[in-house]
Amino acid sequence: MSSLLDGILADLATESTRLERLVADLPEAGWRTSTPAPGWDVATQIAHLAWTDEAAHAAATDKERWDALVVEALADPERATDRAALTGGIAAPSALLSRWRTARIRLVDALRAYPAGRKMPWYGPPMSATSMATARFMETWAHSLDVHAALGADAEVTDRIRHVAHLGVRTRDFAFSVHRTPPPTGEFRIELTAPSGDLWAWGPEDAAQTVTGAAYDFCLLVTQRVNRADTSLVATGRDANLWLNIAQAFAGPPGEGRESRDG
Repeated sequence: MSSLLDGILADLATESTRLERLVADLPEAGWRTSTPAPGWDVATQIAHLAWTDEAAHAAATDKERWDALVVEALADPERATDRAALTGGIAAPSALLSRWRTARIRLVDALRAYPAGRKMPWYGPPMSATSMATARFMETWAHSLDVHAALGADAEVTDRIRHVAHLGVRTRDFAFSVHRTPPPTGEFRIELTAPSGDLWAWGPEDAAQTVTGAAYDFCLLVTQRVNRADTSLVATGRDANLWLNIAQAFAGPPGEGRESRDG
């Protein structure tokens, strides 16, 4: 196993543990608190994480199970994710937490054992174990934000979000493709200021099209937890500007995004 994968899995464990501690002692009513995602309460958010970890485990270890999941998704691609989350969220909180804990531990073991150089299938492009770990960090972080917002708790902002930023940059062309728009042919220069104050950069320095701003804002945008109008992000170039309107780091159909604070 590479040191990069090991580091991502360690950060994923930290994010998962923080979220579990936030919800572990909630009364039943707390689990039924609505989150910023329409129709999803706290239980639904945790159920979604459990289901996605289970799906990722199947993609890595069980072709028959994975193929069945694909058939289910194709039958109703627009609502498959909602259905799995809403159904799973009905469970008792203790059972739901146990399910999620078991799923994420099994997934980590599978990713550690996954052959280097091989890619597993997914709802978007196929992924290596490192890419899947990055995607699981992204989703855990993003859904944790929704739970924190629902409960009025302050989310921790750390440089661990570099994993989300990196995935957001890497999924640029995917975001264009799910909107049925030809991806740009040239690279962008992305410069983001990390929570620590460090500068994170991707792409050639002389690129004609650029994106700059706070890394936290960029991570919120690519996980569609904020409206672009409410960020510090600045795009130079037509394609870069369009990208910030459609960016998504998660697989599946285009997300609906969030409304601006100003309406």
